[in-house]
Amino acid sequence: MDDRDHARVAHGPAWVRTAWMAVALLWPVALLNYLDRQMLASMKFSVMADVPDVGTDANWGLMLGQFKWMYAFLSPLGGLVADRFGRRPTIVASLVAWSAVTWATGSATTFRELMWARTLMGISEAFYIPAALALIADHHSGATRSRAVGVHQTAIYVGMMLGGFGGYVADAPGLGWRFAFHVAGAMGVLYALPLAFLLPPARAAGATGDGITPPRPGMAASLLELLSSLPFLLLVACFTLPALAGWIVRDWMPAILKQEFGLGQGAAGVSATLFTTIAMMVGVALGGVAADRWSGLTPRGRAYTSAVGIALLVPALFGVGNAGSLGVAVAFLALFGLGWGLFDCNNMPILCQLVSPRSRATGYGI
Repeated sequence: MDDRDHARVAHGPAWVRTAWMAVALLWPVALLNYLDRQMLASMKFSVMADVPDVGTDANWGLMLGQFKWMYAFLSPLGGLVADRFGRRPTIVASLVAWSAVTWATGSATTFRELMWARTLMGISEAFYIPAALALIADHHSGATRSRAVGVHQTAIYVGMMLGGFGGYVADAPGLGWRFAFHVAGAMGVLYALPLAFLLPPARAAGATGDGITPPRPGMAASLLELLSSLPFLLLVACFTLPALAGWIVRDWMPAILKQEFGLGQGAAGVSATLFTTIAMMVGVALGGVAADRWSGLTPRGRAYTSAVGIALLVPALFGVGNAGSLGVAVAFLALFGLGWGLFDCNNMPILCQLVSPRSRATGYGI
């Protein structure tokens, strides 16, 4: 019996409502997850002016890179914790931790303090995405899995888009970049309380039809299962290559557009994120529906949809790098966003075809 058969047998109206309720409750969390990251990129010049010992672009890049190194190395641990101790507590604890760090970032006065803040941000945020997408996959069968993940990912894109307006907030008299970080951090801490009570736990991964749940595998067993799987390792490589370009677009594009086309800080942030994220939302909407339907015709339907998205990234990046005007650059950034959306909504659903339900968060973390 495959995922679709289980869906027809077990997914009554109440179950479906619960499954989509989980996505709805996680939507604001995903928004904050990326808002807190993207704001810093769009506020670069205000932060560097207010914290002068940041000094150079090299130090700025070091600070942004510090977040990614911690995020990369701790994501597998975040997945292991979610698989071992539960998705819901991992999600709530991660939200509280990174929101507190976001608030503290707004109080940083030295480069060293900013480095510590980004380090702790990377550690705390690394626990969210693997747990959240695994929880969504637990709730949603193959019939709706890509669409559910796609809806969740739209929150990430909205967070990026709102973060792109951070330059305007940083430049506004009476507000400033510190105000933005304090507000975003406080919102996350406040939202964690209702989330802890309302977020529905999924049926235990691996549970049998009579509700019997086998014991969870140990962390070493989960890692051995994943790292000894050639299809999984190939999937890791396929996830990694687009991410190299994706992080450049997220972190550096506002500064690149400002420098190349003489824009203000606010206009550069919006130009780098607004149309890109709108295109991403179109991509996940189209990609989610297409992948769910295509997977009904062939098990590789989700992989084919993702491959189309990756193929669009190549001309998009070439076009941005050779754009002679802002309009052309934004158009190619929108093409990048469309391709990214097709790719992004299928990462976890493809992973679910290759690894056991009880190792999904660990697999996504890796």
